[in-house]
Amino acid sequence: MTQRTSQAAAVRLAVLLGGAGALHFATPKFFDMQVPTALPGSARTYTQVSGVAELAVATALAVPRTRRIGGALAAVLFIAVFPANIDLARRVVANPKTSPAVKAALLARLPLQIPLVTESLKARRNAS
Repeated sequence: MTQRTSQAAAVRLAVLLGGAGALHFATPKFFDMQVPTALPGSARTYTQVSGVAELAVATALAVPRTRRIGGALAAVLFIAVFPANIDLARRVVANPKTSPAVKAALLARLPLQIPLVTESLKARRNAS
């Protein structure tokens, strides 16, 4: 395995998390509505904090010296946001006004956390 292929997971995750983190600030309303209503405080605060976290983890993954910790942090981040993803899917599925396609997409998105976590751990494992 070459150095380039061994670091591919880290690079993919850095791009994904960097883009998602930036979107938290470019389109915050989209992320605000994903924040579970049971959480105290402002949804915007959670949107901004998670955006900063995603940008920080993306940076850690992009820098070879911090890639190992970045992979571990990415796995923790993906696990930490999973309850919010479940809550959003629950709320959307329960809403009779939501189209079946949107409901299906949100439910189909839930198992995608598994490969995100495994890729994060792969990035950690392959860090040099």
